Amino acid sequence: MRGMGNMQGMMKQMQKMQKQMGEAQEKLGEERLEGAAGGGMVKVIVSGDKKVVEVIVDPSVIDPEDAEMLQDLIVIATNDAMEKAEELTNSTMGQFTKGLNLPGMF
Repeated sequence: MRGMGNMQGMMKQMQKMQKQMGEAQEKLGEERLEGAAGGGMVKVIVSGDKKVVEVIVDPSVIDPEDAEMLQDLIVIATNDAMEKAEELTNSTMGQFTKGLNLPGMF
């Protein structure tokens, strides 16, 4: 019967961890990270859960003759912001997977 007590304790611990993970993921969604390109002329703001929230383009970089440059700057700024979001996710959620070998979990 001792094994049943251990099992119940483990289940409670798992439920607590699931709740904490849910709260951490919710907080990630509230975080805002900024990526920039072109010396800050193009900025992309993403949430900690990797959703683009805002794109800010300085009007001086809008050149109808060179739309490709603006597109490139947006891609660079977006990738910069997404890398920051990925780092935040790994540092925030990594506390729950320490010691576990779960590749690709987050």
